Amino acid sequence: MATLREIRRRVVGVKNTQKITKAMKMVAAAKLRRNQESLVSTRPYARKINDLICHLVTKVDLSIHPLLEKRDVKRVLLVVIAGDRGMCGAFNGNVVKAAIDHIDQKYQDLLTDPDGVRIITIGKKPSDFFSKRKYNILTKHSGIFGNLDFNLSQMIIKQITDRYLKGDYDKVEVVYNEFKSVIQQKIVIEQVLPIPPQQIQDAGENRELTNVDYIYEPSVVEMIDELLPRHLDFQMWRILLESSTSEEGARMTAMNNATENATELIRDLTLIYNKERQASITKELLEIVSGAEALKKAS
Repeated sequence: MATLREIRRRVVGVKNTQKITKAMKMVAAAKLRRNQESLVSTRPYARKINDLICHLVTKVDLSIHPLLEKRDVKRVLLVVIAGDRGMCGAFNGNVVKAAIDHIDQKYQDLLTDPDGVRIITIGKKPSDFFSKRKYNILTKHSGIFGNLDFNLSQMIIKQITDRYLKGDYDKVEVVYNEFKSVIQQKIVIEQVLPIPPQQIQDAGENRELTNVDYIYEPSVVEMIDELLPRHLDFQMWRILLESSTSEEGARMTAMNNATENATELIRDLTLIYNKERQASITKELLEIVSGAEALKKAS
């Protein structure tokens, strides 16, 4: 049984931890609110430009642009996006696990080629994980979420696009957490390049768009050439915001749970402390009474 001093020390230690988790919860809440505002303002634009691209490509042959043309998949690039820090529950672990499962289930036959499956990691946690294992890491981006900006997003997608155009890989997919709410984040595996055929098919079946005979100036092809880079820029920016917002939401939830657990633990330890203290006092009283009785009998 722990002594009263040990129990007091544990209570003090838990209270100090509780102060830290409460402060981290407040910081995560502030970052979450800021990131969520940016995400909400970005989603509609990214969605509309995606719809416009998908609508435009139904009017032309996909082979007119190398970013649209479907290739035989011999080499794949997987962009794994998670966090730079921990203390956010299973947020980082779920992304890494989803990426590994996706590789094992879909691209197991490509692993025989050293360049069959390449990985770009965004975030310190996935970078550390894949660096310690036998995966072909093309580039690592760590520490970007502390000061996330659009220019950095453009740089990342430009590097990916340039190597895709050179033929270094035939398909680009992104694994990340999509923000649903503070307590819910959804793992998404999204194809970035080339534009998924399903999206183009859905756009072609959308009567609201295809039944209208638009006149495009200067031309559909030139519009596609102009819009595709912007489309990729904003899709990557949206994905980074989704991941960053999800991370802060997961951290806020984890720290809130930790704070509540600390409160319960303090209550339980205080109860144990009071019981042990009462038992100690009762024992001392019994010893005093017994000693007094013994003195009476001796006299």
